[in-house]
Amino acid sequence: MTASPATPYFVGDHLALDFLNSRVAPANVAGGEFVDWLANGAQLLDWLVNSGAIDVSVARQFRGKKDMIAPLDEVARQARELRNWLADFLNRHAGRRLGQDVAAELAPLNRLLARDDTYRAIEATPSGASALDWRQRRRWTPERLLMPIAEAIGDLVCHCDFRLVRTCEGADCILMFYDRTKAHARRWCSMALCGNRAKAAAHRARHRLKRDRPPAR
Repeated sequence: MTASPATPYFVGDHLALDFLNSRVAPANVAGGEFVDWLANGAQLLDWLVNSGAIDVSVARQFRGKKDMIAPLDEVARQARELRNWLADFLNRHAGRRLGQDVAAELAPLNRLLARDDTYRAIEATPSGASALDWRQRRRWTPERLLMPIAEAIGDLVCHCDFRLVRTCEGADCILMFYDRTKAHARRWCSMALCGNRAKAAAHRARHRLKRDRPPAR
């Protein structure tokens, strides 16, 4: 496995799908090898910050601490397992409306969510109509770094139309996205990664067809 590119791909239009896309196929990477942005605990922290799943201040509680290396690596392993579970769930159900029959399949996610520890706190707001705000806070441990992802998966399952969860049509691309376009006609993870490549391939195909076509008599 090659070293991860500097910037992960956030093309899923939903945090849960960006999490799924934290491992990318050779088709999307120069050099043609799989890349995993969750390969260890340090990379997991970076991905969570870059995705907006956690604040930089949360990451600071764990970064640079020797006693956190092993626990974070273990959480990264659990994150990869969760991603595998999500990939399997989406492979079975993406593209169709979810029904009550899938509830039993969500038991692993519910078990993960049950390990959370949150509380409410009153805080001063930096701006806005109200001087005080009623906010939910979390008692952070390495294991609870998975909670924003678990909550995002729950949101995807409960609040999104699974008929609009799609896989990019690019050759050998495994990236998935939530189609929020007005006409629901999105085909590519992004134009930069696959859309322009497909257009160029279609142009070359048309050029070859025109070149190889026998002259009219």
